Amino acid sequence: MDFSEKQLTEETNRLFQALKKTGWSKADCEVIAPLTLEINQIKKEKNTIILGHSYMTPDIMYGVADIVGDSYGLSKAAKETKADTIVFCSVHFMAETAKIMNPDKTVIVPAIAGCSLAESITTNDVRELRQNYPEAGVVCYVNTTAAVKAECDACCTSSNALKIIEALPQKKVIFLPDELMAKNLQPLTKKKIISWTGRCIVHEEFTPETIEEVRKEYPNAKILAHLECMPEVIEKVDMAGGTEGMIKYIEKTPAKELMLVTECGLSDRMKVEHPEKKIIGSCALCLYMKKIMLKDVLQALKSPTPEQIIDIPDDVIKKAKKALNKMVKITERYEK
Repeated sequence: MDFSEKQLTEETNRLFQALKKTGWSKADCEVIAPLTLEINQIKKEKNTIILGHSYMTPDIMYGVADIVGDSYGLSKAAKETKADTIVFCSVHFMAETAKIMNPDKTVIVPAIAGCSLAESITTNDVRELRQNYPEAGVVCYVNTTAAVKAECDACCTSSNALKIIEALPQKKVIFLPDELMAKNLQPLTKKKIISWTGRCIVHEEFTPETIEEVRKEYPNAKILAHLECMPEVIEKVDMAGGTEGMIKYIEKTPAKELMLVTECGLSDRMKVEHPEKKIIGSCALCLYMKKIMLKDVLQALKSPTPEQIIDIPDDVIKKAKKALNKMVKITERYEK
C-alpha cells in the first residue's frame, strides 16, 4: 500500500511516543510505520481484532494490537468481541482458547509457536492421572492444548488458579501441567494438590541468587515474581502472582522502583504504561512468544495459510469450552 508522507510521519510519531520508553529510536519507528499502517488499515476493512499477549514485542503491543493482556483478559476479550476474525499474537494454545470461545469465528495465529508447558502433557497423561486419582478434581492451567483442556474439569490462569482450586468440590485436585506453580499454590490451600512435571522454560531459570543479586543492586526496589518460578524464588520476593496481579500491584503501590522477575515483555509494557516508575526488567525472553513479528501479522491478515488458521474438532471444542466456562463463571463470582 502507498501512504502519504503525512501519514507516515504521523504514524512514526505515534509509535515513537510509546516505544521510546522501551529503547526504540524514531528511526526504528520510521522503519515499521508502513507495516503498522497497513496492518491497521486491513484489520478495519476485514472486521478483524488483534489480541496481543503481554509477552509480545512492543511494536506489536503498541503498534497493532487492539487489546493487550494476560491469558484470562484476552480469553474474555475473545469471548466478547464482535469482530469476524481474531488474530491472536501469542503462542498456539492461546489462539486455540479463542477458537473454543468463538467456534463460529475465524481465529488466526501469525506464527506457529509452541510452549514448554503445553508440550509437557498429553490427553493420555490426563486420563492416566484420572485413573490413578479418581477422587480428585482436575484443573488445567491455560498453558495446555485444547485436547488437554477437554479432559479437565476446569481451566485456570495464573491470576485465578487458587480461586478455581478452592471452588471445586473435591478435597484433592490434580493441577497440571506446571509443577512449580503447583508447589507455590499448595501452601495457600488446605486441599491436596497433585502436580505434573511441566515447567516454563523462562521462569524455571530464575534462582534465589537472582533475587539476592537484585537486592544488592537495587536495594529500594520492590521485587515481583511470577508463580511459575520455583518456591525458593517466591519466598524471597515482595509479591508473587500472575501477570495481571503484577500489573495491579504496580498500579497501586507507592513504590517508584520495581523489578519484575518474569518474561521481559511485561517489563516493556509497564515501562510504557507507567513512565512515572522505574521498571527493571529481567531480560528473560520467551523464544516461543518472540517468534511472532509484524511481518507475520501482515501476512496472516492478507492470506493466512491452513496452518495459521485454528481448526479444532467440534467434540474437543464442546468439552474444552465447559472447562473454560467454569473458569470464567468462578472468576466472575469472585469479581462481583
